[in-house]
Amino acid sequence: MFTGLVREIGTVAAVGRRGALTDLTLDAPATAPELQIGDSLAVDGICLTVTAIRGPRVTVEAVGETRRLTSLGRWRPGRRVHLEPALKVGDSMGGHSVLGHVDGVGRLKSSRRTGGGLALSFSAPAKILSYLLPKGSIAVDGVSLTLDEGPFDRGFSLWIIPHTLAATKFGSLRAGDLVNIEADVLAKAVRDGGMRRAGAGKEGSKEDSGKIDSDRVRTMGFRRTGRGSRYGV
Repeated sequence: MFTGLVREIGTVAAVGRRGALTDLTLDAPATAPELQIGDSLAVDGICLTVTAIRGPRVTVEAVGETRRLTSLGRWRPGRRVHLEPALKVGDSMGGHSVLGHVDGVGRLKSSRRTGGGLALSFSAPAKILSYLLPKGSIAVDGVSLTLDEGPFDRGFSLWIIPHTLAATKFGSLRAGDLVNIEADVLAKAVRDGGMRRAGAGKEGSKEDSGKIDSDRVRTMGFRRTGRGSRYGV
């Protein structure tokens, strides 16, 4: 599991193919020393397994399904990527719970500098949009961010504060660029669990729109904690 707090901006040094497998070699001088073979590493939000470490360089591998569901198939040497090692017991839990299981690929619609930060607007697949909550959490290229108020019918917007802007590669994004998106795991549990329960009724139920909001979250046993948009049980 990850928190969506970037440890380092690495660089793709090489991309290789072995049948359905893709090997990525990454320049990661700050991250490589703390990794071991077999560890999980989030690379632009994708949970990948470390297969080799040579000095400041780390190699990870991805299967064909990962290429299909993420932007990885378009990566080339020189690409900058967000890196985050998996949480260890006792680590501080910042951001929000990120699994590294990308739900789909979004596209940057617009970018606007404001007050030292950045306002970004993205399009995304309808299934991802159905998971979004006003002021809820989302991971974009592996970074934990807070959504706007919505509505999320055609996409979503968010603000990048100056600190996050300096620690990530969002400042270099251009309209049309692809990003990996992972919706909040709690929001996915609420929506998918609620739809399964609705469909299991003996008399059936009215069609579920699939949308979630704060009232629906509360009725399913979650409550707001004292930390912004996070939800607890």
